[in-house]
Amino acid sequence: MIKPLRGMKDLTFDDAQRFVHIVTTAIKVAKRYGYGYIETPILEETALFKRSVGDSSDIVSKEMYQFEDKGGNDVCMRPEGTAGVVRAFISAKLDRQPVKQKFYYYGPMFRYERPQKGRLREFHQFGCESFGEASVYEDFTIITMVSQILKELGIGFDLQINSLGCPECMPPYRNNLVGFLTEIKEKLCEDCNRRIGTNPIRVLDCKNETCQSLLEHSPKLINHLCDDCDRDFKKLTALLDDAGITYTVDTNLVRGLDYYNKTAFEFVSNEIGSQSAIAGGGRYDKLVEYLDGKPTPAVGFAIGIERIMELVQMPETKREGYYMGAMVPEAIEKIIMLAGKKRETDKVTVEYNPKGFKSHMKGVDKAHARYAVLIGEDELAQGTVWIKDLESREEKTIPLTSFL
Repeated sequence: MIKPLRGMKDLTFDDAQRFVHIVTTAIKVAKRYGYGYIETPILEETALFKRSVGDSSDIVSKEMYQFEDKGGNDVCMRPEGTAGVVRAFISAKLDRQPVKQKFYYYGPMFRYERPQKGRLREFHQFGCESFGEASVYEDFTIITMVSQILKELGIGFDLQINSLGCPECMPPYRNNLVGFLTEIKEKLCEDCNRRIGTNPIRVLDCKNETCQSLLEHSPKLINHLCDDCDRDFKKLTALLDDAGITYTVDTNLVRGLDYYNKTAFEFVSNEIGSQSAIAGGGRYDKLVEYLDGKPTPAVGFAIGIERIMELVQMPETKREGYYMGAMVPEAIEKIIMLAGKKRETDKVTVEYNPKGFKSHMKGVDKAHARYAVLIGEDELAQGTVWIKDLESREEKTIPLTSFL
């Protein structure tokens, strides 16, 4: 038997229903905030992610499904969604239009990492990207939208926020941090030592416990923000306070991607083992420009669907649609014709094999249908159908023409 590849998982039965519920709930909320759907290719040029996510990130250096195609092109399966949406935004010349653009997307992403609970090599994300709005009010709105999606899915969370500064306040802080890291580099892990020379900010994101303890006394960017960044961050916290959204300022929160600036945030849950991120995002005002577009402020987020599947409270499902069956062979074609007509407006499940009454009623329950529609010998002779409403328990026999 051929099995799924390691780190890949089929979505079937209850998991599939849960997946659809998560996506439809997120879409419903995103539309209320003015977002429209965008679809981007799963396969992209590797250069897209090297330029956006960053060569020093774990995604590019360790985790991408990268290969050369038959045309000699260096391509990879998308490891995250934002870079592809930005590329599409630029390709469609939307960066040259004055209108603000808001997109939502969902679909599979691919990273070659060690499979574990909540982490797969093929996983799915729902995300939103807002282009053209530089105001911190949009950062607040994005965070509010994520919290609303999670609340409607019945998921508890803790919100962590930080500011990553801007090109004005980042360089002096970076120099300060490099000086601190250089003094303790012999005690840091191999990855941290590599990052000191490539992207020292990423050292703060190290998950090694020894490194984390050493970084407790590291310089904090939030204490070195320029006036604009400091003002925006204080405004953000004030807005969250006024909205009653509880948060924690995590001074080591840098996110795993290089393109973020200013606001960064993560929603975490301790209900999936150790406290883990279930959604995250932030502002990335320079990414459109990095990818050769016109300078455009932007902010967005992504939710890891597999991360939250076990946490989702599924709504009670109601019976819907029709179950149709024949009790004698001669009635089967009549049932099929009825089903074809009814499917123009309603969900219909058809049993092709003639069965007795009790067997058909078991089929109604399995189909979770509201109405049972049966034709037996008497109904066939009289040109009628037998119908039962499984919610009201009312049953009746009516002319075939009345049913249509």
